Amino acid sequence: MNPLKIFIKNISKTHRGVFAAQNIKKGEVIEICPVIAIPKKQSKLIRKTILDNYVFDWGVRNQPAMVLGFGSLYNHSYKPNAEHDEQVKQKVMVFKALRDIKKGEEITHNYNGDHDNSDELWFKVK
Repeated sequence: MNPLKIFIKNISKTHRGVFAAQNIKKGEVIEICPVIAIPKKQSKLIRKTILDNYVFDWGVRNQPAMVLGFGSLYNHSYKPNAEHDEQVKQKVMVFKALRDIKKGEEITHNYNGDHDNSDELWFKVK
């Protein structure tokens, strides 16, 4: 990750997001995030903590996982400018630009996985 490419910014008192520190071209890798898969028997414990707001379903078994780097801080949009790709064997999540992203623009992805998936989310978006 180029530390100058993205940054975290507060959106409100309780909410933050990932923003472009420079222009990012369509198809460009924004970030490659290491992933820590959480054993299924520990997932009930995670679900009782604030970390539940930041875990992804991972792999074919939808095992919970923490996506490190800025990965768990990208916000949801049904009209995202980025997508994420699970690379299970490499234990990484790759975020790529779906279109050109301007410096200062928030980087979002669709929590449903596919960037054009308009299914209702499993939680309410504030």
